Amino acid sequence: MNRLDRPRQTLAVGLAGLAGYVDATGFLSGGGYFTSFMSGNTTRLGVDLASDPAVALVPVGLIGGFVAGVTLGVLVAERWPLRRKTAVMTLVLALLVGAALAHGRWPAAFLAASVVAMGALNNVFRRNGEVAIGITYMTGALVRFGQGLAAKLLGQPHEGRLDAGRLWLGLVAGALSGALAIIRLPAAAPWIAASYAALMLFAANAIERRAPQPST
Repeated sequence: MNRLDRPRQTLAVGLAGLAGYVDATGFLSGGGYFTSFMSGNTTRLGVDLASDPAVALVPVGLIGGFVAGVTLGVLVAERWPLRRKTAVMTLVLALLVGAALAHGRWPAAFLAASVVAMGALNNVFRRNGEVAIGITYMTGALVRFGQGLAAKLLGQPHEGRLDAGRLWLGLVAGALSGALAIIRLPAAAPWIAASYAALMLFAANAIERRAPQPST
């Protein structure tokens, strides 16, 4: 986070919010499985294999869909390297629109489109061919935040590591919003996610048009 300028930091927090929102709607609509948190699905896979092996096909499919989304996102990012953020967010928006169209009629298609979108989302920020910021998973961000907090207490340089806490807060805010939306406005909730993704697409496009920063 500390290597990014302020607009890109704001975009990263906003995308973490989108990931939290989509994860919460998927979790509540899909029987307690995740669309962005693959560590959780991996744990569910182990539990399901022990308790009900047939059900284990669900987390297997979700993990496979997430990996497919990451792969697709890389291909899109590499195809349009100078407009990577805009290209990847266009893909994410298209997938979330598909998820919204499927919601309520084809639950499996809703989860599939959502999980592929979240896999692709991780390619918005790339550096030297690798993911620069993990948008959909926060363990690393919390580790960096804890390290930064310890450094601050010790009077040592923390090099912006406390900023990682903002990503986690973005995810929490998004998850809360998604949970409230799917509970109170179930039909509209997926369209809210798509609308949010459209806003993030607009922001990403504005950043790339105004202030090039090729490394991220």
